[in-house]
Amino acid sequence: MFHEDRLPSTVADYDDARRRARLAETRWGHDWVTLRRTRQVLVRVGLIPLVVLGLFVQYWAGDIAPERARLARTEPAVMPIAGPANVQGRDTAVFDLVGLGSLDASDTARSLPSLTQLGSVWAVRYDNTGIDTKVISDLIVKVTDAARIDNIVLVGHSMGGVISLEIGKHIHTGSTKRLQAVILDCTPVNLDAVRPESRDQGEDLLRWTGWMPGTRESRTLRLLAETYARRNDFIDYGSIPPGIAANRLGHTVSDVLEQKIFNSDVASNGLIEAQFKAIVASGAVDDLRALAKPANGKPRPAIAFIRPHNPDRDPIVDDVYTHQVLIDYVGGVNGTLLVVLTRTTGHANPRQQPGEYNKVISEQIVPFVRQINGEQLAASR
Repeated sequence: MFHEDRLPSTVADYDDARRRARLAETRWGHDWVTLRRTRQVLVRVGLIPLVVLGLFVQYWAGDIAPERARLARTEPAVMPIAGPANVQGRDTAVFDLVGLGSLDASDTARSLPSLTQLGSVWAVRYDNTGIDTKVISDLIVKVTDAARIDNIVLVGHSMGGVISLEIGKHIHTGSTKRLQAVILDCTPVNLDAVRPESRDQGEDLLRWTGWMPGTRESRTLRLLAETYARRNDFIDYGSIPPGIAANRLGHTVSDVLEQKIFNSDVASNGLIEAQFKAIVASGAVDDLRALAKPANGKPRPAIAFIRPHNPDRDPIVDDVYTHQVLIDYVGGVNGTLLVVLTRTTGHANPRQQPGEYNKVISEQIVPFVRQINGEQLAASR
């Protein structure tokens, strides 16, 4: 039978000093005598690079490598959108190009059915790794050769206009195709034509892509950059100091994830960098110079510039500046320039304002392009 009084008595023997001594004896580096504390600090500091290296490996393997592999499979392309609206346009192809941060012009081209009055309409899809205008121009020539089309019209929205001018130079001076016209929509001809706040954002991007490995492919850094660019949506400047509205921040992050991170058709960081560098290089002015004179027996193309009548409606591009540059290079008494002033449009937004865009294209640009080409054809006879 079990009796409690037969159990051996135990007395708790707890000594905090002995516990501390035991911990000291088992601590890493306890037996170091010379410069013990210094050696411990150095070893701990030496662990920091290992931790950083581990995080960087995870960043590279989980973020950069998969995106780099996907981008390696991208290439420029042109997609057919619509056939010509009349017999007169059967020998002309119109190629639409979108602006900064965009990849594919298909939706924009579909919003402009008036372009079919000039010819069959195609949309340019950029290579997401960057921009090579010679490759795109060669692709356009190849496609039009296959379709037995001799005349080309380029349409560039915002930054897409800079790309259109460079492609146009390749076609005008280096191919047998005739460049009939280049239509520019709120295009910045150089960095001075970009408003200061937008210019600062682009320059920040170039700095970021210059110092951090993998920035051109990183979705993590893209999330941070795009969220920061929308900081006015969630920062409460009415409080002192300014605070962050958590619910609005959540909505902003959700929008960025949907539109910029998980959207396979969005422009990559590398493509945006290449687009902005094209503006910084200011090559559009040289391209305009090349398009302002005949080449290889072909007449110079018509240039049309669409801009808001009120320049304040365009918060990104100083359209008055571009307007003056175009007058200087392709305008004047004997020039080939048409400037179209709109009432309701903003910065290169045909998908938001298709009504006025299609109206000015039909009523002003199409007749102007036909007039210029008719005059040139008559002069060549």
